Amino acid sequence: MKINKIIFAVFIMLLSIQSYAQDFDVAKWIQPVPTTAKFGLKDYMVWCGSMVKGDDGKYYLFYSRWPRASGHYAWATESEVAIAVSDYPTGPYKHVKVALPKRDKKYWDADVTHNPTVYKFGKKYYLYYMGTRGTEKFSKQVTMKDAGWWEYRNNQRIGVAVANSPLGPWKRPDKPTIDTTMHSFDHQLVSNPAVTKRPDGKILMVYKGVSEGKMPFGGVVYHGAAIADKPEGPFKKLANRIFVKDSVKFAAEDPFIWYQQGKYWAIVKDFKGSFTNAGLSLALFESKDGLDWKPANNVLVTTTQIPWITGHKKVTRLERPQLWIDKGVPKVLFCAVYDGEDNYNVAIPLKMNN
Repeated sequence: MKINKIIFAVFIMLLSIQSYAQDFDVAKWIQPVPTTAKFGLKDYMVWCGSMVKGDDGKYYLFYSRWPRASGHYAWATESEVAIAVSDYPTGPYKHVKVALPKRDKKYWDADVTHNPTVYKFGKKYYLYYMGTRGTEKFSKQVTMKDAGWWEYRNNQRIGVAVANSPLGPWKRPDKPTIDTTMHSFDHQLVSNPAVTKRPDGKILMVYKGVSEGKMPFGGVVYHGAAIADKPEGPFKKLANRIFVKDSVKFAAEDPFIWYQQGKYWAIVKDFKGSFTNAGLSLALFESKDGLDWKPANNVLVTTTQIPWITGHKKVTRLERPQLWIDKGVPKVLFCAVYDGEDNYNVAIPLKMNN
């Protein structure tokens, strides 16, 4: 009897090791997308969808929006984080309210909120986001040729708002949760926060920074990591540089990170196919510790093709990947879509292979 127990324990351990060593192939998880999964607004550009399930059983989509008349580049000058709700993970979603509106000019995020990624840790909800402010008011469509646009862009900082309900009220920090560091990889700006809870209970953040360089763009775009004991911080920055590709100045952005089956995983926007060799695409990375990352064996998540149930459609841009993870299993991949005049968020169903 004792030998049988030992054999059974070894068998379970081998199964566990095999599971932990599994290579994810997210491309094979992607399912046909229902027409209800498209969320857009007539008068607003819609971007950056991140969803959380509320205690009431409803699904709350946090997204960025700004006036359509101001053009795509007004994401940096007029964006606000809003909330939509649905009875189902893949929609249809309906706009409810603005979660993080403009506020007094004395604050770091007075004019713009963007890049939402929302989580429930314990009994509270945490909304990580980018905020910025500027001085110029635009009376026409905004472009990168406007000097004032770069002021907003270079004032980007990261914050985390906290609430007891997805509908708020959201308590925003008076100062950035992650600020820039002089003469470091994030000397110019910080944005694109991505977080996950580590097995030890601490919070890992991966975020984008721009180094010193020729203005107004600045230097190379890097990603770094920071760790906190609590979801709201304070965060301690680490020395690691992430999603780097040789001499490419701007290889990746928009990370979403999570921990599953003994590894850290990330889906990122691959600007020119530096990692996937598939042009503009989404790429999968993996890490043993959340600090040192490498492209996964099955690196390609998707190109800019959306597999609608009505037929596949290639769009101009598919970015800002965010997963909804239910009981430890990825169930929906949210992405922002830009396709000429058509601009929306899409909720792509996933079915993880066993």
